[in-house]
Amino acid sequence: MFSSSYYALVAGLREYSLDTETKGFDIEEILAEVEEALSTSDMKVVELLYAYYDCENLISRHNGSSTYNSLGRLSSEEIDEELKAPSRLIAPLAKVVRAYASPESEEAEDFDLSQPFAKALMNAYYRCCETSKSRLLREWSKCDRTIRNIVAATLARKQGVAIEAVVVGEDSVTESLLRSSAADFGLRAELPYVEAIVSAVADERNFIEKERKIDNIRWAELSELATFDYFDLNAVIAYLMRANMVARWVALDAKVGREMFDRLVAELDGKEMINKL
Repeated sequence: MFSSSYYALVAGLREYSLDTETKGFDIEEILAEVEEALSTSDMKVVELLYAYYDCENLISRHNGSSTYNSLGRLSSEEIDEELKAPSRLIAPLAKVVRAYASPESEEAEDFDLSQPFAKALMNAYYRCCETSKSRLLREWSKCDRTIRNIVAATLARKQGVAIEAVVVGEDSVTESLLRSSAADFGLRAELPYVEAIVSAVADERNFIEKERKIDNIRWAELSELATFDYFDLNAVIAYLMRANMVARWVALDAKVGREMFDRLVAELDGKEMINKL
């Protein structure tokens, strides 16, 4: 049994329609509908999911870039404020920000400030996900971190940069990325998709095509993790994860965004069919 049933919400999400160029897809509208339906406790899981994009924006601004990911829940102005005096971030992320902002502080003693701010912040984020009440967010965050680490390690190897500086977390995968000289980092048996990622990063000069290949892997892995999640919190989280990918591709490439949205709708249709059996 599921702890909470969101049948009406999940069933209703499939009613979103887009034209051939994905006009009308509105992630904010979807989030508003989700927030209205979810309990306060379950909404905190959604907030943690989207804190990833806040981390991206914090890192970008910390590094002097004006790039802003609109999937973040904090506005561009709030990002600037948080870097000076965090008040909205969850505690573990705020602690990292304060430590790097005040390296002489007592709080900073808990961190190795020789490491990049980005690595420290993402380490803190993924540790938060490890203790989430959502089984799917726990498993997906580990998978997402692994995929991003493989991409980062492949790029680092290609550019002659130390892999240790770009990978996040500590597990058997990161150990292999740091130690192995094999083309697939010795991970083929553990991660069947590793060769596809390495190939996409190493061989694909077209940014859009490279990102398409990697996101197709993300989508497939997410679908597998969410196979038996129908109308509970995990089903909502899975939908939002896919919707985030659609939103990204709406901005990058309209055709790919449309393809991903069609897959999103098709998978929801399949779940309704299962429910009727």
